[in-house]
Amino acid sequence: MERYYQPEIETASREQIKQWQSERLVKQVKHIWDNVPYYRNKMEEKGVTPDDIKGIEDLHKLPFVTKDDLREAYPYGLLAKPLEDCVRIQSTSGTTGKRVVAFYTQHDIDLWEDCCARAIVAAGGTNKDVCQVSYGYGLFTGGPGLNGGSHKVGCLTVPTSSGNTERQIMFIQDLQATILCCTPSYAAYIGETMKEMGITKDQLSLKAGIFGAEAWSEEMRRDIENTLGIKAYDIYGLTELSGPGVSFECSAQSGMHINEDHFIAEIIDPDTGEVLPEGSKGELVFTSITKEAFPLLRYRTKDICMLNYEPCPCGRTHVKMCKPMGRSDDMLIIRGVNVFPSQIETVLINQGYSANYQIIVDRVKNTDTLDVQVEMTPEMFTDNVGEINRRQKELVEGLRSMLGLSAKVTLVAPKSIVRSEGKAVRVIDKRKI
Repeated sequence: MERYYQPEIETASREQIKQWQSERLVKQVKHIWDNVPYYRNKMEEKGVTPDDIKGIEDLHKLPFVTKDDLREAYPYGLLAKPLEDCVRIQSTSGTTGKRVVAFYTQHDIDLWEDCCARAIVAAGGTNKDVCQVSYGYGLFTGGPGLNGGSHKVGCLTVPTSSGNTERQIMFIQDLQATILCCTPSYAAYIGETMKEMGITKDQLSLKAGIFGAEAWSEEMRRDIENTLGIKAYDIYGLTELSGPGVSFECSAQSGMHINEDHFIAEIIDPDTGEVLPEGSKGELVFTSITKEAFPLLRYRTKDICMLNYEPCPCGRTHVKMCKPMGRSDDMLIIRGVNVFPSQIETVLINQGYSANYQIIVDRVKNTDTLDVQVEMTPEMFTDNVGEINRRQKELVEGLRSMLGLSAKVTLVAPKSIVRSEGKAVRVIDKRKI
């Protein structure tokens, strides 16, 4: 029996959802126009005023916002509320250039925590559960978001943050944690460490995991589910929009329901910016319609994705987004071929390797090179050169049929690739350095 945190919202009719979206969009555009000169200038450049926006059918008239705008307006240029009304900031990990700083009123935090609470209940969480939050805390949104959602559901919340993996496992065992929240690569690492400690999944009380903040394949999901004895749920979010909980998976595990009472999703052609018809694959764009302090209109996420409006067996009526299929920016283009790390991961896991790998891209004599370093599992570890060569050849063939190009594969000893407690560093692109 499917449970909901806010049933009247999560199972509302499509007509009701559209009505909420239209009313909130009109109000939000006016709020932004009145309070954010940076936005007002962008709208004036496009010849749009709040009077032109009567409902969601007019959304396409508004200008896009990108990460470049956020950097240009840093730190206070997109703030839509006085500082005295703001109670917190969160920030991105800042892998490129200036960090993105997002502001929250108390109302914003309450709504964000509601979104995370919906995700926890969709994963089977109730006030009887023990929810271990092993996402990083601090500026990163993962820890604070799931922490707040867990409180709202009434779970006993264990705010371990990431790191100190043996202590994580001790708490999972001693406190009989039932839900684990962290990045998928850290969940895999917890599973790997447990095995080394001689702990089996039967010795755990875990039933569900809520994993997000990085791309992961269906193969990795099955691996984590088998190792930890759980059902693994995906969660999606962006610091720019609030954090985790923009969308989340239900028991169907067939896409993530977008919290459409707070966010309007569009799919656009990444090259032309044109809105694509329902069911198309393209770049995901979000408009936040309930945020007070840091509301973004038509924010380009760079995630390549599809939306699914078909009814879901779980009873939720909010549109589902598929797992991002890669990004329009960090997608690797190698010798003219589009390569996504998740494709490489699929080949590795299908051939029995773990998800511990690193992709090194370089350019030698004007030709791109692709070198995939893959950890052997302890079971397959050998110093037999012939055996290693045979395995490397198998992987080279698997990657060639998946990617349509040749890659060099280097098998390395177990545990020799640096482990991540946050987002895993999968790609080293030396062409840009």
